[in-house]
Amino acid sequence: ERVAALRALAEREPDAARDATWLWFRELGDQSAESELNELFALGRAPSGLDGPTDGILVVPLIQPALDWALRLLTAAWMPWMGKRFDAAANRGDNRLTGSARWPARVLWPLYGPKTASDGLTAFDFETYVEPGKHDPDTDVLVIDYAPVADNPRLLIRSIRDELVEIVPGAYLGKILYRSSDGNYTNLGFFALRPPH
Repeated sequence: ERVAALRALAEREPDAARDATWLWFRELGDQSAESELNELFALGRAPSGLDGPTDGILVVPLIQPALDWALRLLTAAWMPWMGKRFDAAANRGDNRLTGSARWPARVLWPLYGPKTASDGLTAFDFETYVEPGKHDPDTDVLVIDYAPVADNPRLLIRSIRDELVEIVPGAYLGKILYRSSDGNYTNLGFFALRPPH
């Protein structure tokens, strides 16, 4: 019902609907409401024509309770990830990082170099396409796939498959899925994207 109401609002006041949905993402993240986030994600639609830069937040990590708590503390003080950039025509994109991410990235991936951008760094290119979600086969998602990009580090990055849905225009909810060696996917958390303000 809340999603239907937000979508109805989006037809009259798109900015208000986007902002209300963004606040809802934050509330659910603060509550670590994994089941509600999963339900909301399943109601999403694959975005079409997503192009250009977006701002992002880590809504909630779902790795392991103690590690999640530490990640929340760390990202409250320092969040190097700013969002993603999409090239709709090429079905590609990359991640936007702060300049302060350069040295930690060099420690984790010494042979990988982020690229300098006007507002920080870009890294971890991806390809995009639409297909059913790995955990949500009844929901079409925009897949953000790092595996096909040979320049991406093998450590962690090429095992990540992000999935993104639009809840209302301009408010996107994503899952961070990790592919294990047996081909199964584990949800490591939720993130959200929106156009820059």
